[in-house]
Amino acid sequence: MEEPTLSWERRHTIIYGVAQALDYLHNGCEKRVLHRDIKASNIMLDSEFNAKLGDFGLARTLQQSENTHHTTKVIAGTPGYMAPETFLIGRATVETDVYAFGVLVLEVVSGKKPGNQNEQSDYNNKNNIVY
Repeated sequence: MEEPTLSWERRHTIIYGVAQALDYLHNGCEKRVLHRDIKASNIMLDSEFNAKLGDFGLARTLQQSENTHHTTKVIAGTPGYMAPETFLIGRATVETDVYAFGVLVLEVVSGKKPGNQNEQSDYNNKNNIVY
């Protein structure tokens, strides 16, 4: 059996770093930031495997800190990482970012990719973690 590329300690460090970045965006900024595209390919690692969150192309700020969501007519994000309610209500929220973070955690722990809900073949692929 093949040894994992990353130790559990390094995986934990990566997950913890992303969690800190997400907490900062949601609670540490003057205006709350919704990333809207948390996924493995948007996580950069330095030489010590410290995680940095990148690609803010889909990010939105909430103009008033008491706002809880960003309403959009265009669904944005990466299928497989997107919370199911996003497709129903058309809103990006802290919770939809946290859902994507949860999928990322499952991916880091299991080494499996989330499924693409738009492709029928992914429903039959047992190597995917989210359908």
